[in-house]
Amino acid sequence: MATARLRAKRQVTVPRDVAEAARLEEGDPIEFEMVEDGILMRPQKVIDASQAWFWTPEWQAGEREADREAAAGEGTFYEDTESLIAGLEAARER
Repeated sequence: MATARLRAKRQVTVPRDVAEAARLEEGDPIEFEMVEDGILMRPQKVIDASQAWFWTPEWQAGEREADREAAAGEGTFYEDTESLIAGLEAARER
């Protein structure tokens, strides 16, 4: 369990391992909530509007499926862009 101390102006430094696990960066907003067992901190990552599509449930499901396929050695892998384009053109001609 990580611990920290309350400092001047009610500041707390989030322990390094916790910040890294939560992928916190300087300036990230954090929501605080009083719960039965204590204080719950929730990182509130702000997503650039131009990147929001990547974080939709549908897109993330596709990312998980692609990761699963890659781990199983399924699918076709290309060494470079030219090979990818050639593969796409060959598939289109079939």
